[in-house]
Amino acid sequence: MATLVYHVAVSLDYFIADPGMQEGKIDQTLFLFAGDHVPDFLADIQQYTAVLMGRKTYEYGFQFGAKPGEPGYKGLKHYIFSNSLQFDSNDEVELVRGDSVAFIQHLKEKEEGKLWLCGGGELAGALLEKQLIDQLVLKVNPILVGEGVPMFGSLKPRLSLELKDLKRFDSGVLKTTYDIHYR
Repeated sequence: MATLVYHVAVSLDYFIADPGMQEGKIDQTLFLFAGDHVPDFLADIQQYTAVLMGRKTYEYGFQFGAKPGEPGYKGLKHYIFSNSLQFDSNDEVELVRGDSVAFIQHLKEKEEGKLWLCGGGELAGALLEKQLIDQLVLKVNPILVGEGVPMFGSLKPRLSLELKDLKRFDSGVLKTTYDIHYR
């Protein structure tokens, strides 16, 4: 059985994107896209066997020239969850329509290794509600955005977490790793 890791950048007030992300844009002056934490992140993603993301997270890459059906992270199988996107699935990128939670539950059961949930606050909330997320890796940026896309969408979870690792970077980013203990 695979482990599902929600590995995501957050603000100190636990938003995964500022309000501009609602329109498909993010204020790059807020979240840190450069710094000594980036090589650590690039090394981390090598441990995953697949990346899972919602539509808005996937579409974010379109600002940088990515096209529908193209992977955002080379070498990783992509599962994109959307009922509105239109492109043909291929060996690298699979468009998943319908019940994303049931699909991911089945994927966890049949796969080995680590699956990376890299974004989609509402998707993360739905998965957390069904107790499918095993671990949180939070790249906490030294910013406050005040509003935006909450880490778990509209879900207001109550969880017990066990700190497994903590790294501090000169950029001000803190990387915390927690195991989730469901009641």
